[in-house]
Amino acid sequence: MQSLYAVVAGIVQPLVVLACRRDFRGLEQIPREGGLILAANHVSVADPFAIALFVHQAGRRPRFMAKASLFRLPLAGALLRGLGQIPVHRYSADAKLSLSAAGDAVRAGEIVVIYPEGTTTHDLDYWPMQARTGVARLAIETGATVVPVGQWGAQEFLGRRGRFRPFPRKTLHIRAGAPVALDRWRGAKMDAHALRECTDEVMAQITRLVAEIRDRPAPDAADQARRTA
Repeated sequence: MQSLYAVVAGIVQPLVVLACRRDFRGLEQIPREGGLILAANHVSVADPFAIALFVHQAGRRPRFMAKASLFRLPLAGALLRGLGQIPVHRYSADAKLSLSAAGDAVRAGEIVVIYPEGTTTHDLDYWPMQARTGVARLAIETGATVVPVGQWGAQEFLGRRGRFRPFPRKTLHIRAGAPVALDRWRGAKMDAHALRECTDEVMAQITRLVAEIRDRPAPDAADQARRTA
């Protein structure tokens, strides 16, 4: 896996650097070693490449939680498996296996990247949506630190319905924030209410970072409910 990662990183990194400008901030929030959960908003099917480069520049190797359907694609699936990425089996009896594998990775000292929304945002203006509670369950079960990541720009490069617009050259903005304060949920009963509260706190920090990048306030929940694509 290490050798394959080195080969892929050597190919992908110069391509991303060539295609887009980078505005990466908060790399110091990613420790040089130890298990960690990176929780990010999801604006484009292309943004995992940006996040991967961000983590790579921090001197670490990311393991993404990705839709299981991607692992069934002939070439992409083989590559994802070879790189040790983690399939997410949504709406199935195997859903718990995804969190179990992610938990094992975090406990082994790896960085797991999770998109709490579970899909690219449906908000018409690409703001983060309400998330699923997997990120909270993973954080509480492992006790791992959760670093929030806000990103913006990949959707201008590759938007909805495959709209590919490489020119003019786009800027990938990624900002990692301070670890989310989750102590109040550590050791608490992990019921639906606690999982929702914990998840909402993670998403609040991610949304705050996106608002900082965009230099504009995020919509409130009531407004956002009317703004889905």
